[in-house]
Amino acid sequence: MTTSDISPLAALRTLLPDATFSLDRWNGFERVSFDFQNRAAHLVLPPEPLPGNPWLWRPTFFDAWPSADIALIQKGFHLAYTEVLADYASPTGIRHGKAFHDLLVRAGLAAKFTFVALSRGGLYAFRYAESHPKEVAAIYADAPVCDFSSWPGGQGKSACATAEFNQVLHSHGLTEAEILSPKFQPLNRLEPLAQHHIPLIHVCGDADDVVPLEENTRVLEKNYRQLGGTIEVIIKPGIGHHPHGLEDPTPVVNFITKHVLGIS
Repeated sequence: MTTSDISPLAALRTLLPDATFSLDRWNGFERVSFDFQNRAAHLVLPPEPLPGNPWLWRPTFFDAWPSADIALIQKGFHLAYTEVLADYASPTGIRHGKAFHDLLVRAGLAAKFTFVALSRGGLYAFRYAESHPKEVAAIYADAPVCDFSSWPGGQGKSACATAEFNQVLHSHGLTEAEILSPKFQPLNRLEPLAQHHIPLIHVCGDADDVVPLEENTRVLEKNYRQLGGTIEVIIKPGIGHHPHGLEDPTPVVNFITKHVLGIS
């Protein structure tokens, strides 16, 4: 018997024999929590998994504004999380994420997943997709940071987030000039995503003064369209960086089910 013949939870227990697993409920769904490479991890199990076990991956802010996650879990997606917030999409964080992806695939989840990336989670999602485009089915990015110089660098309309910017410098081991260089920014490194036809959907407030729309999603949108990529942008008039998400997540759910499952 292989791990593909048993449930993902049972497979994880087999793959991580020394790990401690705990079970609880998350928004009405069964959740398993465990440590992976000394980092907290979660896997939320759908009531009726879809064939092939498609899944969502939240790289940051696991519990924040989960309406789209909940709707997609109800449709049969798994939801996964591992702690990479402090890595700021550094090579160390990407390597950990790659190992986490490979673990979940060995446990029976689909080889491709969908990112649910809020705020600074955008940095991680775009960097991971750049490094491993064959593994990403789609990206839902909500008020995402797409440019380190915009946030936390504060080189545009928003103020510099000094503590976070210092964490970026430390995690990447680069100079300030290197971090702020245009060639370093995720919104200028989209070719692998376009080449692998990764569809993007962004939800943004047009009054966001923390991660300004015009410095992040609008530039990324233009660049991605020029590369032939598929991107849909939903604008929330008069809304700032918070709250994330949509009161009715149906447009996001429909986008993901269309592009990941082929359901119109």
